[in-house]
Amino acid sequence: MLVLVAPGQGAQTPGFLTEWLELPGAADRVAAWSDAIGLDLAHYGTQADADAIRDTAVAQPLLVAAGILSAAALGDMAPGAVAGHSVGEITAAAFAGVLDDTAALTLVRKRGLAMAEAAAVTETGMSALLGGDPEVTVPHLEKLGLTPANVNGAGQIVAAGTLEQLAALSEDKPEGVRKVVPLKVAGAFHTHHMAPAVEKLAEAAQLLTPADPAVTYVSNKDGRTVATGAEVLQRLVGQVANPVRWDLCMETFKELGVTALIEVCPGGTLTGLAKRALPGVKTLALKSPADLDAARELVAEHTA
Repeated sequence: MLVLVAPGQGAQTPGFLTEWLELPGAADRVAAWSDAIGLDLAHYGTQADADAIRDTAVAQPLLVAAGILSAAALGDMAPGAVAGHSVGEITAAAFAGVLDDTAALTLVRKRGLAMAEAAAVTETGMSALLGGDPEVTVPHLEKLGLTPANVNGAGQIVAAGTLEQLAALSEDKPEGVRKVVPLKVAGAFHTHHMAPAVEKLAEAAQLLTPADPAVTYVSNKDGRTVATGAEVLQRLVGQVANPVRWDLCMETFKELGVTALIEVCPGGTLTGLAKRALPGVKTLALKSPADLDAARELVAEHTA
C-alpha cells in the first residue's frame, strides 16, 4: 500500500519549481493558478530569493502548488492513503478530491495571508530539536514558555514561541537533545500566536463546498482517518493554532499496512522521518522531474 504525503513550510528553496515548469502544460497550469489567487507563483518558484519565499503568504501557496503539480506529473494513480504536514494538509485535501486545485490554492492563499498577519503581531519563530525523549523535552519547553508545535516522531520535536524564548532554548537545551536548528519560517505556527488567523480561515472555509475524500485521508491533528469533506475542512481551520502530530500519522500508516511512501515536491523532510520511524517502508522524495520514473515504478509496485 502506498501513501502520498506533502511537506510543510520550511521545505522550500530558491528556484525549486524551475524544472517542474518545463514539463508539458505545467507553466500554463501554474499561470492559471497565479491569476486565480493574485500571486505570481512562477516568479517565486524560479527567481525569488530565500528571504522572499520565507514570507508565509508566499511560501504556503507555493508549496501547495508544487505538491499538486508534482503529483499530477506521476500520472493517474490511486494511493492507499494521503496526508500532509501542516500546510501540506491542504495539498493532501486536493490529492483526496476534497478540494479541487483552484479551491485548494484559494484557501491556502487566504491561510498564508492570515497567518502572516498574525505572525506580525509578535516576533516569533520555530526551532527543531533533534534527539531527546519527548517525556523530558515537552515539560522543558513548557517551562521556557514554548509550545511543542510539531511532534514529528523519529526523535524530532519542533518548538515554537517568541524569539527570546527560542534564544533561551538554544542556551538551555533539554537533556538528550543533540541540536537545536532554527527553521525557515516566519512565525510560531500551530500555537496560540496563530489564534487570530483561525477566525479568518473559518470565514474562507465557509465559501467552499468540500467533497468527501476519495482515498483514506489521515489528519495530522491526531493521526486519525477522516471520512467526510466537512470534517477535513473543519480540521484544516483548527489546525492553524494546534500542534501537528506527524508521529501519530506515521503510527496510522503502520496500522494501515503502508509499504511505500512518496513525498511530493519539495520532498525530503517527511521521507527522512519515515526512514527512521517506518523501517521496511520504501520511501521516495520528489525533488525534481528526474525522480518521476523511479516514483512511477514505486507506484506500480505498491498500488492495486
